[in-house]
Amino acid sequence: MRRIGIQRIVMITGDNEAAARSVARDLEIDEYYAELLPQDKVDIVRVLIERFGSRVAVVGDGVNDAPALAAATLGIAMGAAGSDTALETADIALMSDDLRRLPYAIRLGRKTLGTIRQNIAFALLVIVGLVSTALFGWLKLSLGVFGHEGSALIVIANGIRMRRFK
Repeated sequence: MRRIGIQRIVMITGDNEAAARSVARDLEIDEYYAELLPQDKVDIVRVLIERFGSRVAVVGDGVNDAPALAAATLGIAMGAAGSDTALETADIALMSDDLRRLPYAIRLGRKTLGTIRQNIAFALLVIVGLVSTALFGWLKLSLGVFGHEGSALIVIANGIRMRRFK
C-alpha cells in the first residue's frame, strides 16, 4: 500500500486489544483502534476524515463494518466472505478476500480516472475545433461528421488500452 502512495494506514476493529496490537505490529500499521462497536468505528472514520481531509477509505467484510463503509469517502467490501450488507453499502466490492489485491484495485481506479480525463479533454477539444470551424464556414458537413466519428474511435481506442493494465 505504501508503494502506491498510501501514507497512513489505520486499523479499526472489533477484535480485542492484544490481537489488534499484534496484527498492527506485524503489518506495520500506523495506528489501530480495537474493541469497537459499529458506531465507534463510524466515529473514528469521521475523526479521520476531519484529520486527513475527505480521503479516507475503509475496507470491511461484515455487518459491523457496514456503517463505517458508508461513512468513509470510499467503502471497499471484501466480496467472497463479505456480508450482503457490507457489499450493498460499499462503493467497491472486491471479489477476493485477498487484501494484497487492494493496491491493484487502487492503481486500476487511478489509471481509469486518468483515461477518462484524457478522453473528455480530447473530445472537448475536437468539439470546440469542429464547432468553431463550422461557425466560420470552413468546414463541410461531411468533414465534420468524419472528424466527430474519428475522434469517437480515438476515444474508444484510448479506453481499450486499459485492457493492458497490469
